[in-house]
Amino acid sequence: VINYQFTTTFLHSWLLDMAVNEVPSTNGLDIVRSTNVFTQLSHITRKKRGQIVGADGFRGCCVWFTGLSGAGKTTISFGTEEYLCSVGVPSYSLDGDNIRQGLNKNLGFSPEDREENIRRISEVAKLFADAGIVILNSFISPYIRDRDRARKLNEDAGLPFFEVFVDTPLNVCEDRDVKGLYKKARAGIIKGFTGIDAEYEAPIKPDLVLKAGEWSEDECVQKVVELLRSNGILPPDYKNQVYELFVSPDKVQTVKVEASTLPQLHINKLDLQWVQVLSEGWATPLKGFMKEREFLQCLHFGNLLDGGLTSQSIPIVLPLTTKDKERLEKVSALSLVYEGRPVAILRDPEFYPHPKEERCCRQFGTSNIGHPYVKMIYESGDWLVGGDLECLERILWNDGLDEYRLTPQELREEFKKRKADAVFAFQLRNPIHNGHALLMKDTHERLLARGYKRPVLLLHPLGGWTKADDVPLPVRIRQHHEVLREGVLDPNNTVLAIFPSPMMYAGPTEVQWHSKARVAAGATFYIVGRDPAGMPHPDTKENLYDPSHGRKVLQMAPGLTQLEIVPFKVAAYNKKKGAMDFFDPEKSDDFEFISGTKMRTLARNGQEPPSGFMAPKAWQVLVEFYQNNK
Repeated sequence: VINYQFTTTFLHSWLLDMAVNEVPSTNGLDIVRSTNVFTQLSHITRKKRGQIVGADGFRGCCVWFTGLSGAGKTTISFGTEEYLCSVGVPSYSLDGDNIRQGLNKNLGFSPEDREENIRRISEVAKLFADAGIVILNSFISPYIRDRDRARKLNEDAGLPFFEVFVDTPLNVCEDRDVKGLYKKARAGIIKGFTGIDAEYEAPIKPDLVLKAGEWSEDECVQKVVELLRSNGILPPDYKNQVYELFVSPDKVQTVKVEASTLPQLHINKLDLQWVQVLSEGWATPLKGFMKEREFLQCLHFGNLLDGGLTSQSIPIVLPLTTKDKERLEKVSALSLVYEGRPVAILRDPEFYPHPKEERCCRQFGTSNIGHPYVKMIYESGDWLVGGDLECLERILWNDGLDEYRLTPQELREEFKKRKADAVFAFQLRNPIHNGHALLMKDTHERLLARGYKRPVLLLHPLGGWTKADDVPLPVRIRQHHEVLREGVLDPNNTVLAIFPSPMMYAGPTEVQWHSKARVAAGATFYIVGRDPAGMPHPDTKENLYDPSHGRKVLQMAPGLTQLEIVPFKVAAYNKKKGAMDFFDPEKSDDFEFISGTKMRTLARNGQEPPSGFMAPKAWQVLVEFYQNNK
């Protein structure tokens, strides 16, 4: 594993030590003052470096963004870096201003110093690329000869080099003038400013031209990604996409007729919820219910391995009885029927034994049938069937909540419409109190402090099966709405939607599934709570899982590099402030922990919680529910 901070700090200090005593020249690349030095070849191959940095192959190359100040070079570079890291490709952005504050702080802006600036950066880029990293350079680099030398330096070392011209007109750059430099240059305060009184030589044959004055940041980033993909730096399966499993609209009627003629397998409500999960793309790249190879990869490794490492910690399988297995095992396709209506076709079915005890022990850490989902597994069929799923139409429940069941694609469109540059997801199966809201608002503030302009919260309650004593979904949605209406959470930067997955209460194993699924929806940050997906042990009533393990596991889980995990901060009621606050162990006497049991007791009795614990109207929703269901 490469320590990026150490690597860049070391390179900066080492190269600066080399450079400070060198006098820049108009022909800096040709001057050699070092004598009696010899090239030392490493024993580590590039293939091995690719394996070490976890990139599924050597991806080292240099992408050189050139263009006027304010053209958008750094913005596109950082966006590309963020995308590449999200799909597990090591990358690093070098920015002109940042480099001039360290490695090149002894250089000015004369033609000679500009040449030396680019020479040093070219050498640094080559080192990064040789280490297997996609290095993204953002430099005005106004002279063709300097960029050509950078290309030659990398290509002579067998490293791909891509010149990207960020072609933004001067008037657009001046209008932006984020740093106020053009204004100073026009006033004569800054001399030798590129585009004003210093020449910029546009690339003659760049590898890519980006019209950043006309195109969005996302469009520019995707064009860079496509450049890398088309040149073999990224494999074809590194795509920021969701696999929906719906029959195309123009074929629905034909496939419905076919479904009515196929052998049928009747499924229950839980099975249909998994059909919805699969068909909407939450489990991408799964193309249907797991076949045995996928089931074993999931069960033993917590990942899918074919086509690259992908997190998939929980099995998504379809049980059936021995009688149904014997009836269907010779067919090439079968119709899945729910309440008398075909909902999907399962093609190329594969039947295999359902190892219930092994599955439960690995997924839940127990085979105790006092665990409600374990009980359902033991009561299900002794066989599993996997295959490619074709869902005839979108699954609707007609319960008044379908408008909140946004698919991953719809959520991505909503975030795009809101111009979100960061999406942080918070999953819950319980009502929201002000401690939850405090954590969500704190995350929003921290993202703003990191430079994000429009972070958006995905408030994503789980909407599939839950155990009997959990608050029902319709009540939770009403309660969440009151939280938004009372301004505890800001509706302008919050998207309330329903996650269709059933709840399994599988602790740290399940929380990996919860976070992976949000990647499909475009989430880049995930808030993990205390004891996520946990429950009491059926016999001892103690915690079945250590409450801290979900957070710890997520922070080191393989296959989840797309997400940055935001650890849960413990919140409690601060009696002195009369509000929920982050717990301070040194002032523990000031805090009161209000348990779920106490909250339910207060609500059943129609009592008020301490002021500031929950939005008043949101509390009344719970009081009404519990009093009606005493």
